[in-house]
Amino acid sequence: MAVQLQVAHSAIIKGAGIVAAGPYWCAQGSALTATTRCSCTLDPTHSMCKVDADSADVKALVAATRRFARDGLIDDPAHMTRQRSMLIAGSRDQTVPPAVVGQLRDYLVAMGTPADHVRLEPIAGAGHAMPTPAYGNACEVTGAPYLNGCNFDAAGKLLAWIYGDLKPARSGARQGRFVRFDQRPFKPSSFGFDWGSGLDDTGWLYVPETCARGEACRVHVALHGCRQGQSYTPLTWGWSGSPTFGGTFVENAGYDAWADTNRLVVLYPQAVSVWFRNPNGCWDWWGYTDNHYADRRGIQIRAIRAMLDRLAAGAAR
Repeated sequence: MAVQLQVAHSAIIKGAGIVAAGPYWCAQGSALTATTRCSCTLDPTHSMCKVDADSADVKALVAATRRFARDGLIDDPAHMTRQRSMLIAGSRDQTVPPAVVGQLRDYLVAMGTPADHVRLEPIAGAGHAMPTPAYGNACEVTGAPYLNGCNFDAAGKLLAWIYGDLKPARSGARQGRFVRFDQRPFKPSSFGFDWGSGLDDTGWLYVPETCARGEACRVHVALHGCRQGQSYTPLTWGWSGSPTFGGTFVENAGYDAWADTNRLVVLYPQAVSVWFRNPNGCWDWWGYTDNHYADRRGIQIRAIRAMLDRLAAGAAR
């Protein structure tokens, strides 16, 4: 979803930090393509996986992106030439193998992003997870909470890459606060009560004390991965202390420590499982909501844009 946002709304997105994901429109509206050519998630043994160095078909994705732009479905891709993107890939990730992330780099460069604005950060020995300095599983694990202690601060690294030099992260207690907000008003009207939107009823903000006082602050959107949303029910307890995943990602991904010292409001939208179509609570990157999932008309993209517009208007406190 982060890639979809940075392409669909490239005019307002400064850059993106991508953890274990492929190029824009990689699935091309097909769950089979998503699970065999853009990831290895169709079966637990990966026997059906067809990922290789060319499996995403970058040329076709570039052509599709330019077609969407001509049709007015996404912002002018020329805006992508100023974006900065960090791509993080675990060397032991068999869910979204490094070859897929490499094709995201190829896609961004083909779309005009300068090569020196795209940094591919391989994490030696890491499984499928967001790397942290110490929180979570051992670095090589692929499993809940999909946060791994790899002695690597992914949140800090990607924020610094996108925004430039940052002040050091907070080392003590949180100075800001997490604010739970109602996501329902941001759902497109026809999906206000439709579980098929894949949007949870509530989301989260982290608001540093300086921002709460009214100082000008930037907004960073932090999107959880599959099986990391607050309402996702994992097979075992242990990380959140409850049957659902709860605030595990929101509180431990590491963004808030940097937000406190760098005047960043962090928006944590929340996706939710959809029976049969999205059992793992993923953001829509293959079309379980509708055919516009990757463009500005998409249900989830429209909702997140509406959240950003509300924050820009100063209506969130």
